[in-house]
Amino acid sequence: MSKRILAINPGSTSTKVALYDDLTLIGQVTIRHSIDELGQYPTLQDQLPLRTQAVLDLLTQKKIELSSIDAIVGRGGLLHPLPQGGTYAINEEMLDDLRVNRYGVHASNLGALIAHQLSQLHHQPCFIVNPVVVDEMIAEARVTGIPGIQRASRYHALNQKAIAHRFAKELHRRYEELTLVITHLGGGISVGLHRNGRTVDVNNALGGDGPFSPERAGTTPLFDLVNLCFSGLYTREQIYSMLVGKGGLAGHLGTADGREIVARIEQGDSHAESIMAAMCYQVAKEIGSLVAVAQSEIDGVILTGGLAYNDYIVSTIKHYLPSNYPIYVFPGEDELLALVEGTLAVLNGEVCVLSYNT
Repeated sequence: MSKRILAINPGSTSTKVALYDDLTLIGQVTIRHSIDELGQYPTLQDQLPLRTQAVLDLLTQKKIELSSIDAIVGRGGLLHPLPQGGTYAINEEMLDDLRVNRYGVHASNLGALIAHQLSQLHHQPCFIVNPVVVDEMIAEARVTGIPGIQRASRYHALNQKAIAHRFAKELHRRYEELTLVITHLGGGISVGLHRNGRTVDVNNALGGDGPFSPERAGTTPLFDLVNLCFSGLYTREQIYSMLVGKGGLAGHLGTADGREIVARIEQGDSHAESIMAAMCYQVAKEIGSLVAVAQSEIDGVILTGGLAYNDYIVSTIKHYLPSNYPIYVFPGEDELLALVEGTLAVLNGEVCVLSYNT
């Protein structure tokens, strides 16, 4: 008998909702929240009743009984580092951390909170799947040259893990048997080395590590960054904005839209071409560095994420990589489907549900 799963992915001004019967999509809607509407709420958590009611209203509008749903899954938010990727049951420890933004503020923090509130009405199980804080890195990958500062794992775990499992199925093998280098190309870029079912090394795509991206500065020369911080010209918040949000392509070209930048290149914008080439070069360099430490033959170098739809970007990255690399492209980041896949695996007994402990 099929399992009906409701998936919820909150964004800064939207709440994406999808209903699946097993892996068959029944319907998907993006609920838009206006700036004026959200502006009434002082904090992110204050938006919870609004967003929860919006999902309930949508179900009523579509004539879907909440009681007909077998499980509810929300996008995982900023939690403490999780030593294992997979599907986590939403529990009170997790909810407590998210309610006070203990590990940072992000719209995805609302995912588990909305899922839990809805599940309480008819007592369905509720989950999150592979949040950005999945941290399976090996010890060697964590150490920096400054004692007390370690590299952290903040990456597109939901999409990278989902694509890894889908690729393994195509090969009729298990994810745990493969060695993969997976690159998520989006507003942020993360490049992860997946070995034996774990992401053993990955750049911190949020915290200023790895290639620069459409919106993020990536690894930056340290002395120059320190001088910038102490120049007296910028506040702490302005520096953070340069690193995340207004860095990368946005900083150089005034836009983070890959399609717009490619159009400018095709119209002869040599500056846009040189900056895009630099980003693709740095992505290829990050991929190559992980291939070098893979310690086994690479089964696949995978490009995924929204920018993987862009043929210009994909072909430029390939141009910088050796021709013998086994490169595969899985464009897009179907996060709602990835949430459902992780939930269904638990409901069908294929994997064990994991517990969040503080």
